[in-house]
Amino acid sequence: IRYSLLMSSNLQYRSRAVRAMVLLHDEHLRRFVQTWKLAVARSVSLPPADDPAYASLEVLGLHVLSAAGGYMILMCEVLGLPDPGMRSAPEASAIVRDADDYMEHVLERWQAPLGGVPNEKLETPEYTSRWQTRYCIDSMLEHAVMHPIRHAFQLDELLKDL
Repeated sequence: IRYSLLMSSNLQYRSRAVRAMVLLHDEHLRRFVQTWKLAVARSVSLPPADDPAYASLEVLGLHVLSAAGGYMILMCEVLGLPDPGMRSAPEASAIVRDADDYMEHVLERWQAPLGGVPNEKLETPEYTSRWQTRYCIDSMLEHAVMHPIRHAFQLDELLKDL
């Protein structure tokens, strides 16, 4: 598994927990994209759902990739850190073509912003997310790691049924 530029660089983190979450996010977002691309190639049908993120495989890919960028933007905002420079995700109609490029951009933008965050800022205070759930930074990082894992699992289940 490739860990973008993070493994070959000398980026330092004040918190080993933050470093671990950044590395795990990299690994699992890559795994999601790989699984998602296989689902697209095999024309997996998503089950009916009320959640608009499941409107199509393209929309699902866009949802996971744009959320990955959004988590870092939110963490930087609430911690008072500089804007990480995350560009907007491609349109759903272009996501299959542009997924790898956008994923690399997101993962590159994930590398440095939290480098100076100490352990003391990980568990308190809690912040309200855009979807109104309260998270401390540690739980937001865990959520960001689990999000692509959950969606890759769902796609793996659908791929098994083909």
